[in-house]
Amino acid sequence: MSATLTHLTFDCTDALGQAAFWAAVLDQPVADGGTARYAVVGERPGWYFLQVPEAKTGKNRLHPDLTATDLPAEVERLVTLGATRLAEHTEEGATWVTLADPEGNEFDVVAG
Repeated sequence: MSATLTHLTFDCTDALGQAAFWAAVLDQPVADGGTARYAVVGERPGWYFLQVPEAKTGKNRLHPDLTATDLPAEVERLVTLGATRLAEHTEEGATWVTLADPEGNEFDVVAG
């Protein structure tokens, strides 16, 4: 027997706002019933957004990596949706851009 990943959970101050951003990023709908307290995007594993009272501080210890065939165009699309561009990296043959979602959670988009 083993555990199964059900959700990737993001603490946030506005669950529905965060879910709307990530739904647009992932081109998936926000599940019915989402509120400012909790919302879900996608299915197993779903992306679960949960309202917490404290703001984010410090760097994420875990972050999503996304792949894009046209890295510059995808980064521009994500910035238009509300992401903030933080840095660009090229190491060991890989190129990626680090961004932050509207509440400051870091994520990477890798050229693929």
